[in-house]
Amino acid sequence: MNIGNVVISSRLALAPMAGVTDLAFRRICSELGAGYTVTEMVSSKALCYQDKKSRGLLELFDGEHPCAAQIFGSDPVCMAEAAQIAAQISGADLIDINMGCPVGKVVSNGDGSALMRDIDKAVRVAEAVVKASPVPVTVKMRRGWDKGSINAVELSRALEQVGVAAVTIHGRTRAQMYAGEADWTTTRAVKEAVNIPVIANGDVFSPQDALSLLHATGADMVMIGRGSFGNPWLFAQTAAALEGRPIPPLPPLSQRCDTAVRQIRLAAAHKGEHIAVLEARKHYAWYLKGVPHANYYKEQIVRMNTLEDVERVTAGIKRDLT
Repeated sequence: MNIGNVVISSRLALAPMAGVTDLAFRRICSELGAGYTVTEMVSSKALCYQDKKSRGLLELFDGEHPCAAQIFGSDPVCMAEAAQIAAQISGADLIDINMGCPVGKVVSNGDGSALMRDIDKAVRVAEAVVKASPVPVTVKMRRGWDKGSINAVELSRALEQVGVAAVTIHGRTRAQMYAGEADWTTTRAVKEAVNIPVIANGDVFSPQDALSLLHATGADMVMIGRGSFGNPWLFAQTAAALEGRPIPPLPPLSQRCDTAVRQIRLAAAHKGEHIAVLEARKHYAWYLKGVPHANYYKEQIVRMNTLEDVERVTAGIKRDLT
């Protein structure tokens, strides 16, 4: 499909997730079949104030295309400036506006999914970004703020009118956060209401979930989020399912550990050993999800501080659990 003038030849996208989808994890997922990636969300204010850490979140790995840089904020002027900065720093093919983040500290500033409570403001923000951005603009949203205000269809129509090139719908309201089940009926209603591409997101934990989501919504693409935690092979499995090929099994645990270690080393090369290893604790624990008798090593993982610790823990896992 095309998003604006950007050709995307895959139906599989990796969702932007703060603290998770850094350069290293995006690279692993891309190698395993994620055909479209999005950076972690970056504050428009931080970009306008030239915050160094925020700029680092926008760095792409070599050959990371097609991809989007995601920004969040609710001030049209600052968002317009941030879109230009983000496009310039990252070299991304698209700019994505976050209108879906449910986290309290984001919403309390009127950002993220709070924009769904004020459609006029949301549209003004999007219009300012579309006018300023050198690349096509997309928006990621939820169904609505709560079950009494399901307005994704109304918002999507309005965004299309001001030039937004595609929308992603997460099948929950802000009030649900990540609880309960995603409702895909709103995504289908959006798909029927607009002429721009629609990406469906929410509750994809298996290849069958992805097929069911695409069938239920008619969406152009499926975006996988939490289902990829510790399981980037979900992309390869889903790609096989979409193409009607046999679904490959998960690799053996030793190989999964090697992938985890490679991810951590990629992160360390990008952001330094100390930060990378601290952030890797949750990632490595996810890689061990469902592995029998892994609790001892999960306790070791949360105490890792160096790459040497990572190698020691990995050697123990391979010795005792594989």
